[in-house]
Amino acid sequence: MTDLSTPRRRGKLPARYASIIMPLVLSIIMTFVVSAIATFKSLGPTPAFLATWPSAWALSWLVAFPTLLAVLPLVRRIVNWLVEPPHR
Repeated sequence: MTDLSTPRRRGKLPARYASIIMPLVLSIIMTFVVSAIATFKSLGPTPAFLATWPSAWALSWLVAFPTLLAVLPLVRRIVNWLVEPPHR
């Protein structure tokens, strides 16, 4: 029998996966929002919106995730060029 008063620990991925998980989560959230806005603007609040948006999101994500993986090193360099390093 399990003790229900003890919270169950969730396993975490090792830190080495952060460079993949961060763009994965970012691409999912951003394409979810942007595809919803673009589809809503095109179709309005209609049943066609609900029928079209999932495929618009999926296509957007299929493009966004590999793009993020490819451009992230460049973005990091640009940010490092624009932002002061933290003082120690």
